[in-house]
Amino acid sequence: MKRFLLACSFGLCSSLAQTQTVEFNAASQFSVPDIGGGVGLLDQQKEKAIGEKVFREVNKQMPVTQNPWLEDRLFAVFSHILSQTQLNQPVGLLIINDPQINAFAVPGGLFALNTGLINSARNMDEVAGVMAHEIAHVTQRHYSRSQEAFKGQGLLSLAGILVGALVASQADGDVGAAVMLGSQAALMDKQLTYSRNQEREADRIGMQYMYASGYNPQSMADFFEVMHRATSSVSFLPDFWLTHPLTTQRMSEARLRANQLPKVKPNLNNDDFDVIKWYSRVISGQANEQQLQSLADQNSFAGMLALAAFQAQHGDYAAAQAALERAKKLKSGHVLMTLLQTDIYLGQNKLDEALSGIRSAAAVMPESRALNYKYAEALIRNQQPAQAQSAVQPFLRNNPRDVNGWRLMQQAANADSASPLRAVNVLRYRAEVEFWSGYEENAIKSLLHAQRLAKENKSLSAAIDQRLSAMQKDRQLKI
Repeated sequence: MKRFLLACSFGLCSSLAQTQTVEFNAASQFSVPDIGGGVGLLDQQKEKAIGEKVFREVNKQMPVTQNPWLEDRLFAVFSHILSQTQLNQPVGLLIINDPQINAFAVPGGLFALNTGLINSARNMDEVAGVMAHEIAHVTQRHYSRSQEAFKGQGLLSLAGILVGALVASQADGDVGAAVMLGSQAALMDKQLTYSRNQEREADRIGMQYMYASGYNPQSMADFFEVMHRATSSVSFLPDFWLTHPLTTQRMSEARLRANQLPKVKPNLNNDDFDVIKWYSRVISGQANEQQLQSLADQNSFAGMLALAAFQAQHGDYAAAQAALERAKKLKSGHVLMTLLQTDIYLGQNKLDEALSGIRSAAAVMPESRALNYKYAEALIRNQQPAQAQSAVQPFLRNNPRDVNGWRLMQQAANADSASPLRAVNVLRYRAEVEFWSGYEENAIKSLLHAQRLAKENKSLSAAIDQRLSAMQKDRQLKI
């Protein structure tokens, strides 16, 4: 039996509390359920703890793409839609390297998109429709409302099913199906009708969010059609497995709602979305050089940048530079262009050139995490660890779950050979990388080691003790 994968795609969006959809696709690699929820029956602090726990488990179990530029470009759209709601700051937005057209949401404000969704969309409005749908699951408290239908099943129990599904989805043969056929399947079956209603509500409310944000509501209906084509191959499966089918009714309702709203001016930034999509295809391994070369030969700016990224990724820096020079003739000042140029220089060990260019760009755009993290990388290569840490720290204060940032802090600490606290700091920052990557036990061991080394430094020792206590408490949250 081929793998049954637990899908939570837009149009097939589900949670274990809201039920799950299974895709039958030999090419699929991973899938994850969607748990939508809101404050409801649980206080915000507990929900945040659950969201962070699942965040760590997803980082551990799933192929999460760590790319600050792509993350920030998508998070900007996400935040714009969130501004139409009353939600607090979310746990985060993750990008999963998976060719399936899927997305998911978790109580506490953890949201994720598959690269397959980005790569299949035709414009940013379609991606915004997916985000809005997922956000609606959370704002409408679907998870909390669903818990009432599962008396005796707490949030942690259902989150445990989520993580179990992640593991099962990676297993070959009958393993994944066997997990599904147990208690999880029973839970889903009980929620079928209610969850379909939730999906329709998320469609309706989500469309309102995206329209209020200035995105074309027709794009939600358009992407339903993309989803329908993508899932038509699984139509032979029993209805039990298709707990959230993308029905003709849902598709028709979405189109009808969109037609009733005033028309939205066409988005003039589709060229920028093409850059996002083709770059996403490169970093997710869903594009080849011949394909990119053909696109670049058609005078496509997005194709030229993607080709440069691909060639730099494979160590062909001369070819990458040539592709980048072609792109510069069409457009200048694009952030991704600066990042790629820095990568090329670093790959060629042209450290002065790399540092000079990225320093200027980061100074002009101090709010850009991608530019400042690349600046920090260049500083570390140039043996300037203190300046590198200064570039990273503001972003970590804003988001302490940023694995990229902590990894740079660890590298900078390791490069600071003159510091008497070098070993302690390396261990501290390594602990944060391990913790937010889901390796909680290793993180605690790293901090315990740092604690022993820092016992003569009272202020640092106190800070380590406090962080160690917090990690140990969070680890006790079992799912």
